[in-house]
Amino acid sequence: MRTVAIFAAVGALVAAVALPAFAATKQPAQAATTLQQMAVDDAQSLVVASEATAAPLARSTYSATTPEEIAKKKAEEAAKKRAAAAARVASVNSGGRISDADLQLVAAGSGEVRYPLPRGSYYVSRTLSSSHNGADMVAPAGTPIFAAAAGVVRVSSESYYGYGVGIVIDSIVGGKRVSTTYGHMTNGTRGVQAGQVVSAGQYIGKVGNTGHSFGAHLHFEVKINGSLVEPIGWLRVNAG
Repeated sequence: MRTVAIFAAVGALVAAVALPAFAATKQPAQAATTLQQMAVDDAQSLVVASEATAAPLARSTYSATTPEEIAKKKAEEAAKKRAAAAARVASVNSGGRISDADLQLVAAGSGEVRYPLPRGSYYVSRTLSSSHNGADMVAPAGTPIFAAAAGVVRVSSESYYGYGVGIVIDSIVGGKRVSTTYGHMTNGTRGVQAGQVVSAGQYIGKVGNTGHSFGAHLHFEVKINGSLVEPIGWLRVNAG
C-alpha cells in the first residue's frame, strides 16, 4: 500500500513538471495559427521586405539635376542654336532656289525701262569710270533682280568671265540698241536662259557674290549702240 502511494506521488510530480513544458512548446504553433486566421479574415496579405523590388526608372522620366548633366544640356541647346543660325545665314547668302513665286515677281513701274533692283533695297558704291564698266548696286544676297528693259537674253551663264553668274539682255529702247549686263548673281538663281524673250521688269535672278566680287552686290552695265553709258543716270532719266 505504501508502495502504491509512492508511485502515485511520483506520477503526480512528473505530470506537474511536464504539463508546463508541453504548454510552452505548443504556444507558438497556436499563435501562428491565430495570425494566419486573422490574415484570412481581414483579407490582407503580408509583404516581406526582402521580397520587395524597386520599379525600373526610365531616364526620360526625369530632368538633369547634377551639375554635369545641366552643363551638358546647356551645351547641346547652344549647339542647336548655333546650327540653326548658321543655316539661316547660309540660306540668305546662297539666295536659295528659284521658286514659282520668284518667277512671278515684276519690278515696280510701267515704263519701257525699269530699275533692276527694288527701290530702297540698295545703295551705289561705285559707278562708271576708266577702270570700272558699270555701277555696283550693293544689296543683301538674295535680293531679286529684274530686267531693265524688254528684249532677248544673249548670255545666261553660271560663269561669265569675272562677272561670275551673269546675264546680258539686248533690247531696243527709243529706237536705239541697248545692252544691259547683270553680274555677280547667286549660283542657281538665274530665271532666264539664252535666246529667251523677256519683258521689262521681269524677274531674272538674285543678287550674289560670285566672280570677281567682294561682298554681295549687283554689277549693272548699260551700253547704247555699243558704247558704255553711266547706268544710274540712265535709269534716272528713263526708268518709270
